[in-house]
Amino acid sequence: MKTILSILLLCFFIPAMSQKSTRLNGYAVYVFDDQFDSYYSNSDYYNGKFKGGLQWGVGLEFLPTPMNGIELIYLNQQTTAPTSYWAPGQIAERHTNFDVGFNWAMLGFNRYMRKPGSKVEGFGGGMIGAAFINVENPDNGSDNSATKFAWGLRLGANIWASEKLAIKLQGQLMSAVQGAGGGLYFGTGGAGAGVSTYSSMLQFGLGGGLTFALGGAAKKTN
Repeated sequence: MKTILSILLLCFFIPAMSQKSTRLNGYAVYVFDDQFDSYYSNSDYYNGKFKGGLQWGVGLEFLPTPMNGIELIYLNQQTTAPTSYWAPGQIAERHTNFDVGFNWAMLGFNRYMRKPGSKVEGFGGGMIGAAFINVENPDNGSDNSATKFAWGLRLGANIWASEKLAIKLQGQLMSAVQGAGGGLYFGTGGAGAGVSTYSSMLQFGLGGGLTFALGGAAKKTN
């Protein structure tokens, strides 16, 4: 993951900083609970929930025009997933509160709207990239990780307190498509038993952050 992020940063950071309009965005979002489940049979299934919590991150954004932004984003969330499951080899249903870490590497595309003279800058956009997911079983210490295709949508506003600093408010929807390229293994221990997730997760979040104009004052869009 570090290698991929380093390459993306180099490809994005060097040309972006050579331009006049570059922004550094900091994010703090509360992500709500998201349920997941999969049933193969009465003795082969799982049902759980990714618990809500803080998602934080940073983004480096280049604006080729005052109304359009391209952003490289990193987001992190540490949470738990209380899960009930029954896998082949088990004699009864089990319950485990898995420790889960999400690291998102996303490329965002933003569209801005701002009236002349206004301090409020509305925006909306989409994101595509990858979710790096790590799961640890606290019962036996086993862990596993997976990389999944991810996408997201967001809508919000920047409120410019000065030419260099804005308060960001936004709502977002993010998904990791777990069925693409295989499942994420939840190690359960015992005779090699486990549960593979193939459903897509969908997380809704509300929050915001701060935006810093690095390459000049915030431009006013029409």
